[in-house]
Amino acid sequence: MDFIFPDLGEGVTEGEIRKWLVKVGDSVKRDQSIAEVETDKAIVEMPAPVAGRIAKLNHEEGGTVKVGEVLAVIDEGGTAVVGGAPSEEVPAEREGGPASVVGELPVEQPPAPTSRPAADKVLAAPAVRRLAGEMKIDISKVKGTGPEGRVTEADLRSFSAPKAAPAVQPKFDLYGWVERVPLKGIRRSTARHMIEAQTASAQVTTMDVADVTELVAIRERVKAYSSEEKGVKITYLPFVIKAVVAALKKHPYLNSELNEEAQEILLKKYYNIGVAVATDEGLMVPVIKAADQKDVYELAKELMELSEQARSRRIDLADLKGGTFSITNYGVIGGTFATPIANHPEVAILGMGRIAEQPVVRNGEVAIRKVLHLSLTFDHRVLDGAQAAMFLNELVRMLEMPELALMEG
Repeated sequence: MDFIFPDLGEGVTEGEIRKWLVKVGDSVKRDQSIAEVETDKAIVEMPAPVAGRIAKLNHEEGGTVKVGEVLAVIDEGGTAVVGGAPSEEVPAEREGGPASVVGELPVEQPPAPTSRPAADKVLAAPAVRRLAGEMKIDISKVKGTGPEGRVTEADLRSFSAPKAAPAVQPKFDLYGWVERVPLKGIRRSTARHMIEAQTASAQVTTMDVADVTELVAIRERVKAYSSEEKGVKITYLPFVIKAVVAALKKHPYLNSELNEEAQEILLKKYYNIGVAVATDEGLMVPVIKAADQKDVYELAKELMELSEQARSRRIDLADLKGGTFSITNYGVIGGTFATPIANHPEVAILGMGRIAEQPVVRNGEVAIRKVLHLSLTFDHRVLDGAQAAMFLNELVRMLEMPELALMEG
């Protein structure tokens, strides 16, 4: 059977063959992984839909396979059966010719599968086969683009056409040497998504600061206990998530989505918080589902697990979907304010700058306090600046009095 590269959802249209886990001639069980495919979201393993032998691998490692194309061909009749179960090993040759033995009865070993299907098994109309003969083309070597991989006349002519040599790109421009880096994977996906977000919404950024001296003190007090007793590293993000959820409950338009076709604003009554994670390949945004139902320790543990999975590209695609509001913490690297881009179709994103010591006037006196810099980008089509400012005010209040956010259910 033809193993068609499936639609993985989330806008994935193609993948790159990172590694084949089998070779032509190998026996495979149903659901056995045969390849690692890198999409612009994650690295996923492709399970065999049936048991059999690998008759053909249609793409080289490093090649691109599009949704709907044949990834591999599996010969369901190519698995030797002994006692009703597939044999996973090719029996060794015995004296007198290749054979396997079941009890006392010798059974002739079927010929090993070839890397390409025989010409008579290729899907093609008689006229196309006749044309292939006239053009002296081995039709089994032609990749069909017709329905179910059928070889067409156009495929034959394309196969026989002289292949143009790939254009040689110079390693320099008018001013000096350059290095060419392919735009692919997460970086290409991010580029497309950012343009989509900017053109599909009217994004505006507002900024504020929060005195998080008390939050810093709380985190310092529980840090050692969290590591020793709970086995999890506590950062500021779980506290910020709790504060964000509390503020979203009071200002629901920031936890919404605009349905342009129906001309409706969908106010979401669940709180799935996406958290941007920097990886070697680019930015990924794992989503913590039902964040309002989790305590600080649960949030911290899930953040740690999802971040590790994202960096290793082993994250489940389901963990990248369903966000209602996102947070990006560029402050861990440096910087104070920014203008983050909302993760469309979400209507808002919070940017966290670094926590810095600054002089603050409190009760008529100047004191050195810990200050967190915040940037909130929102879709001006869905809410106005006043609503965004009120949300940010509530968030600052929760961060400055973290016990309030921690008491939220």
